[in-house]
Amino acid sequence: MGRRDDIGQTAEGSVRPRPRWQKIVLRVGLSITGAAALFGAYVGILILSGNFHEVIPGRFYRSAQLSGARLGEEIDRYKIKTVINLRGASTGKSWYDDELRATEAHGATHVDFGMSARKDLTPERTQELLTLLKTAEQPILVHCLSGADRTGLASVIFLQQVAGVDEEVAEWQLSPIYGHINLPFLAAYAMDDTWERLEKVIGLDS
Repeated sequence: MGRRDDIGQTAEGSVRPRPRWQKIVLRVGLSITGAAALFGAYVGILILSGNFHEVIPGRFYRSAQLSGARLGEEIDRYKIKTVINLRGASTGKSWYDDELRATEAHGATHVDFGMSARKDLTPERTQELLTLLKTAEQPILVHCLSGADRTGLASVIFLQQVAGVDEEVAEWQLSPIYGHINLPFLAAYAMDDTWERLEKVIGLDS
């Protein structure tokens, strides 16, 4: 047998076979990378399409940030009465000014409720959001930037606390279906934490 050198080849130039565990790790790594790429593409498509969903017909809708023209179309199509913007007021920015013009032109009420997808809502702010969702004139359209994280939390709260939907069904609103990834080491998990705390306050089993 030929002498082996430092790069895994024999003196005759034949390549040394990889150990089985390395093959397994490589395959798993490639699978994870591929899955992440596919999910990233899926989320990209969601956002480009507006991530618009009819959650409860005639009552509640969710979306990503829409153009002023698209927002006006959806307001007319679904008779939206209230648009809740979870990105917060941003006077002077084109997306915000377009949104204000669209809601006014199409007869909807515009409400700003600024929050971050990366920070847990305080109990006080969570209660404010719940109160807003309970009192806003329906049909309601809730949106943030991507329509995945902040909008997901608001949708779970509306379905469970306002519409009385089963907890497990409501929680699908905060899931990869809409672009939200439920992993504790990601910043947007703050939305899951906020919901978990609210569950304890209102006496739901997690």
